[in-house]
Amino acid sequence: MTNLIAEISKYLMIFLMVLYTYANFRYFTLEEGRRHKVCGRQNRCMFLIHFLAYLTMAFRTENEMLRLMLWAFYGAQAAFFLCYIFLYRLIYRNVSRLLVNNTCMLLSVGLIMLTRIGLARGSLDNVLRQFVIVVASAAATWLIPYVMERFWQLYRLQWLYAGAGILLLGAVCLAGNTSFGAQLSLTVGGISIQPSEFVKITFVFFVASMFYQSLEFKTILLTTGVAALHVLILAASRDLGGAFLFFVTYAAMLFIATGRWSYLAAGTALGGTAAIGGYLLFDHVRRRVEAWRNPWADIEDTGYQVTQSLFAIGTGGWFGMGLCQGLPQKIPVVEKDFIFAAISEEMGGIFALCLLLICLGCFLQFMLIATRMRAVFYKLIAFGLGLEYIIQVFLTVGGVTKFIPSTGVTLPFVSYGGSSIFSTFILFGVIQGLYILKLNDEEEMEEG
Repeated sequence: MTNLIAEISKYLMIFLMVLYTYANFRYFTLEEGRRHKVCGRQNRCMFLIHFLAYLTMAFRTENEMLRLMLWAFYGAQAAFFLCYIFLYRLIYRNVSRLLVNNTCMLLSVGLIMLTRIGLARGSLDNVLRQFVIVVASAAATWLIPYVMERFWQLYRLQWLYAGAGILLLGAVCLAGNTSFGAQLSLTVGGISIQPSEFVKITFVFFVASMFYQSLEFKTILLTTGVAALHVLILAASRDLGGAFLFFVTYAAMLFIATGRWSYLAAGTALGGTAAIGGYLLFDHVRRRVEAWRNPWADIEDTGYQVTQSLFAIGTGGWFGMGLCQGLPQKIPVVEKDFIFAAISEEMGGIFALCLLLICLGCFLQFMLIATRMRAVFYKLIAFGLGLEYIIQVFLTVGGVTKFIPSTGVTLPFVSYGGSSIFSTFILFGVIQGLYILKLNDEEEMEEG
């Protein structure tokens, strides 16, 4: 009976995920008034997937106390998602319901997989900690749209953004904790924080502020110098995934602001040269590149993580092994960098592809907001943050699937990590603020 319920639930979750993803793109083809029904269907699909996942895990759990804990944890999550959806809509009349829904869907998938991995390891500490961070981050970032709407002179704080970013990255470079060859985090009061997750937001605000105020050559030169300092500090910390993210974001924002192809070509050439330099200078980069080129050559050491990820994805196939039927815990750092492989193994390739399409839907919403903003400052913020988001998704999934070398970047809202969760809530909050600001302006113009 347990196997039958688990099997039926698996296919139902895939079907519901496909429906949710279809609604995600159907949303863009409809007028504003008709979008509410589509968002309502998304909510129903998300809550059903969430329920079926915990139902399956509860049936697969033999320990009665652990089963009761699972149901209590499920109830707390469901209550949070309901509050998050309805309070956002209550506080902000013109909120983007699509982004709210996608936030909840991505978070729910992440919590499901972290719960599943925790069960395999005999401890739910990580997922419980993640949930606490999710709730705290959601509460702390609820006022961001309010700030975006009322404090329109944020562009005057460009040197505050730059100074804070450089100081935080410099502190990591000098006294940061080393993880897998790179200095990524600081420990403050027993809590590990990854400052680069927050600096990527201040970085976009700095660049947008500078280009909004002037596009003279000396301003571009000064902005490029400060941006280069961010990238160089990250490179000195051996955080080459972060350095790549900052570099590409700046080159793209410079091109969007100026429209000059020569800047884009120069950035591309410089980026290629820097990539070769990183390969020659850093041992851990060479190991990752070799593991990417031929992980089977050293399957027990440098290629172990990539090969285990590929085994998991291949084993899952299109429909997955089913929750609690695979071995995701065998993949090193599966909760962070390689959670996409765990999702592919147990939920299936179709489910995983739908997850990627939901991320793409978020990016499309960011770009649509960027095109609709009249102020260059807001336009550049939406474009820069959207680009950072989709690059991070690409780096994570590309490393997991052996499309590119692994960079140690997390999947936003899905992977384990407090800094990643908090910074992504901030990012989505800023975009929500821009969306609300634009709709409010359009309503005022119609009334006037």
